[in-house]
Amino acid sequence: MKSPLLSIFFLLFVNSVLAQVSFSTDQIRVNEQRIEQRIQEFAKFGINEKGEPFRVAYSQGDIEGRAYFMDLMKKAGLEVHIDYAGNIIGKKAGKDPSKKPIAFGSHLDMVPKGGNYDGTFGSFTALEIIEVLNEHNIITNHPLEVLIFQNEEGGLVGSQAMTGNLKKEALSQKSASGLTIEEGIRAIGGNPERLDEVIRKKGDLAAFLEIHIEQSKVLESQGIDVAIIEGIVGIEDWDITVTGMANHAGSTPMNDRQDALIAASKLVLAVNEVVNSYDGAQVGSVGKISVPSGAPNIIPGKVEMSLQMRDISTEKIMKMYADIEKRAEEIAKETHTEIGFKNLNLGTTPTIASKEIQDKMIQAAESLDISYIKMQSGAGHDVQEMALLGPIGLVFIPSKDGISHNSSEYSSPSQMAKGADVMLRTVLLLDEG
Repeated sequence: MKSPLLSIFFLLFVNSVLAQVSFSTDQIRVNEQRIEQRIQEFAKFGINEKGEPFRVAYSQGDIEGRAYFMDLMKKAGLEVHIDYAGNIIGKKAGKDPSKKPIAFGSHLDMVPKGGNYDGTFGSFTALEIIEVLNEHNIITNHPLEVLIFQNEEGGLVGSQAMTGNLKKEALSQKSASGLTIEEGIRAIGGNPERLDEVIRKKGDLAAFLEIHIEQSKVLESQGIDVAIIEGIVGIEDWDITVTGMANHAGSTPMNDRQDALIAASKLVLAVNEVVNSYDGAQVGSVGKISVPSGAPNIIPGKVEMSLQMRDISTEKIMKMYADIEKRAEEIAKETHTEIGFKNLNLGTTPTIASKEIQDKMIQAAESLDISYIKMQSGAGHDVQEMALLGPIGLVFIPSKDGISHNSSEYSSPSQMAKGADVMLRTVLLLDEG
């Protein structure tokens, strides 16, 4: 017969061990110094003869940087391969091979003269998650995948190939490296003739997570650690033509003019007023305007301009457009001009992040005492393509002065570590489900 005292000691021992395991899982953190060191090492790839960063997709710097990253993936025990689209894929087995993979990653290419954090930070965070799990001997229930997409900056090329959205005609387009996309895919180890074989189906992923620098200064200005992204905005574009009457600028009285530029100017202000009249984070911009006559002694008879609006709700975009169109009618009547709109039908629909994943990210941030807000992304990322394969989640960290796509972009080691910790903890929380 067992001693009651011995049984009590045994139970206390077991509970102590379980508590330690739970504590270690809940409290593990990323290695801040390792993330920073690797990003700085990676920044050495793709420096051109002028000393400027030029790790654009398919360039020599991109090829060398990818090789460096794949070497680190292999050292971390990942099963690594390049798919036929040129994407880098690293796999780590889970306890239950019947479960769908939890995937995370980003891209390594940059815009010409870009910075060291856009894409790169998300990629090294994905690798860091694997490193930390290895160091704590944690094997997840789900298989894990690190996905590093090629040529994100050239139009989400790698992720579109994976979802089947890369159009055949896109292969002939020239990239920033000077190579066509088809030539570039070959240069990085892919095979453009077998792109159909990389397409994955809806439901292939249990989740896809990405982390990125914010590319604006909302977080920095509010002193917030991370943003949990509700979705990526949809975009609608219009061409606008304002038609008045060209006439002599010296002899036509001011009260007898049909000045298309005056009407266009009023419309630019009206766009700003309408968009600001709505609650939310929507944006509307007139980024292009031209006067074909282009002479100082001619009253502009025609103006061509653009209109672009972005929001997480297509319905709100179209409501704002209706208001702008109404204002345009009033301006046309007032200025004796005609204003016509042409929808370019080039827009993208909003991509909504998984509510469950958002909740897990919030739970992760709160458990780590990391401050957060919810916001929408005004820029596109590979994660929006991955929404076609499974639920998605996106996290932002602060970017100094909101600078991105610029060699001056910067996020501190502490800021990166906090974001990476949220990602790591979210993976573990998702894996419990």
